[in-house]
Amino acid sequence: MNKNAKLILEDGTIFNGKSFGHEHSKAGEVVFNTAMTGYPESLTDPSYKGQILVATYPLIGNYGVPDSSEKDNILRFYESNKIQITGFVISEYSKEYSHWNARKSLNDWMIDNKVPGIFGIDTRELTKIIREKGSMLGKIIIEENDIPFYNPNKENLVDQVSVNDKQVYGNGDIKIMLVDCGVKNNIIRNLLDRNTTVIRVPWDYDFTKDDYDGLFISNGPGDPVQCLTTIENLKIAFEDKTPIFGICLGNQLMALASGAKTYKLKYGHRSHNQPVLEVNTNRAYITSQNHGYAVDNESLQGDWIPNFINLNDNSNEGFKHKSKPFFSTQFHPEAYGGPTDTEFLFDDFISLVKTNKILNKNDFKNK
Repeated sequence: MNKNAKLILEDGTIFNGKSFGHEHSKAGEVVFNTAMTGYPESLTDPSYKGQILVATYPLIGNYGVPDSSEKDNILRFYESNKIQITGFVISEYSKEYSHWNARKSLNDWMIDNKVPGIFGIDTRELTKIIREKGSMLGKIIIEENDIPFYNPNKENLVDQVSVNDKQVYGNGDIKIMLVDCGVKNNIIRNLLDRNTTVIRVPWDYDFTKDDYDGLFISNGPGDPVQCLTTIENLKIAFEDKTPIFGICLGNQLMALASGAKTYKLKYGHRSHNQPVLEVNTNRAYITSQNHGYAVDNESLQGDWIPNFINLNDNSNEGFKHKSKPFFSTQFHPEAYGGPTDTEFLFDDFISLVKTNKILNKNDFKNK
């Protein structure tokens, strides 16, 4: 531990520090997160696949990491079954940790997952560079073992984090088809808490031939245009009236399927404190976010209209269909960790599903 290390950005900027975690050089896209807590959840969020994460909060590691095997249907304290980030950049690393729920140190956990870290970095200066120039490629170099830069957005990252086969959770009255593009565990948990049976399928699974009460499109990493199969399946689903709810990447995939466009944000939205405005009510909510791409509001067409707007930069934070029960959010209403102001959207989705089931049952009786 604590070998000499460097963070090198593609513009030539070099930050010198010390290593922790897995002592092996790694390259990826450098992004920052402004959350004060929740690094076990952030590090295991599949939306960070291929990225070197910079924590702007200065002290990391002081509460260790919780039990990695405890479950309540799914892993209780993590968003997936492993660390998803490529590397971790922090200001100060706390070697000593203290928390009632801690089972090991952050350092040991990162070693187990073969993820390198670097500390002793001026993360405020690094974040200023990213804010001015935008997210950029970078690499963590341990003891001069140099490697080339790597752009994860050129790959189909969703295929790397999605499940390989169908998985079923719960035994509720409502059947939800969940298209896994890199789903966070707390999304599944929120659905199960509402008396559902969740059928989790791979990102490229043809769900159009299956029977379900509601369709859910999950979050995930990378450029949404890489998920052409999901987009084509959504186009078919839009022809029906079965309720659809998309989060994060799901928002972008629904937009592309509707004929709208997406674009890469300068440095993305990654924090627990992003304010959004609900267009039809003029209410503001504090949200948790993690995405590098966004939907172009101006490209929404036909019966599709913006539903939420980011109050910092006016970017799209969700949209809906005027007459069909389809809606999406760019932010994370499940927010684990983070604010839970918008968790009611899961209730809205289940309410739409129940209403649609009643209507379908009545239509069947009338026939």
